[in-house]
Amino acid sequence: MKSADGVAIRAVLFDLDGTLIDSAPDLAGAGNDMRVARGLAPYPLAHFRSMVGSGARGMVGRAFDVAPAAPEFAALRDEFLQRYEARMAQETRVFPEMLPVLDALDGYALPWGIVTNKATRYSEPLVGLLGLSARAATLVCGDTTAHSKPHPEPLFEAARRIGVEPAACVYVGDDLRDVQAGKAAGMATIAVAWGYLGLGETIDIWGADHIVQTPQQLLQLLAMA
Repeated sequence: MKSADGVAIRAVLFDLDGTLIDSAPDLAGAGNDMRVARGLAPYPLAHFRSMVGSGARGMVGRAFDVAPAAPEFAALRDEFLQRYEARMAQETRVFPEMLPVLDALDGYALPWGIVTNKATRYSEPLVGLLGLSARAATLVCGDTTAHSKPHPEPLFEAARRIGVEPAACVYVGDDLRDVQAGKAAGMATIAVAWGYLGLGETIDIWGADHIVQTPQQLLQLLAMA
């Protein structure tokens, strides 16, 4: 695979939640734990899934229909984060179909890293518990740089750490912000349809260089199949 400018890809960067890992069960679980503690019935996972990319704001909003401007939001958000931290690896797993992709990248000695908007406080231990920290060439979190996605700085930082020019990287993600960040960084972009996707514009109008429906298609696109 080559970038839009014809540069050979020398590193692959992944978003975390919804791209590499399925964290929705624990994020939704923290929201439902709060509901149950208040005598409310839990919601099905599908109620939360599309908003996983919005983090605590999205999960609290889904759990209690509360907007960030509401006076009770801050306390609910803080409780949510505490509950999530306590259970964040209880049900979260690497998407099984993504494991062959990572194995192929390792086998071809093509470095890969993670660029996420999730804070270091949660990302570092979670990536470690999932067995990815020893394999990833870098982990750039939402608070690693002064900006988070869709700003390109986290992607620039990942490329610097790996020692590869941004134009020689491809960024793979499941959110419009991933595509925006990747394009702003001058990277090739791949949008994955198995992710959480959000409730905004549909994936086909994000402007990604490629859209893949399955990890197997991603593997083929990266010419590793």
